[in-house]
Amino acid sequence: MRIPEDRYYSEHHLWVKRLRGNKALIGLTEVGQLTLGEILDLELPEEGDELEREEAFGSVESSRGVVDLISPITGKVIAINEEILDSPDIINEDPYDEGWLLKVALDDPEELEELLSPDDYEDIVADIEIPVEEEFELEEIEE
Repeated sequence: MRIPEDRYYSEHHLWVKRLRGNKALIGLTEVGQLTLGEILDLELPEEGDELEREEAFGSVESSRGVVDLISPITGKVIAINEEILDSPDIINEDPYDEGWLLKVALDDPEELEELLSPDDYEDIVADIEIPVEEEFELEEIEE
């Protein structure tokens, strides 16, 4: 399980990577996407929408159900990863790079310090059991 050191984390399995100029990317952690299973669809805010910390800003539909995305920070959405709207499976393949969700202008950069460090997040997820996708064995057909 990867937990990059250059990010902050939330208990809701989202990561935040600080960028220059009080901007940040938000994405779903590897543990988050593994727990959800195959991601089928996303509902995300639009550019210009405001995010409030600890409030839902969208949802993820997966092979195991639909869950709300809870914002780890307060700020204004300045970009959406359009690629994942067309191919949400990118999040399963690459949650920390190509699978980012939103770019946000932070209202208060110090709010990041209230999030979990990589070590703290690792402690929280250490005991989470990741469901295994069921595999079906194909029986050989006798001719």
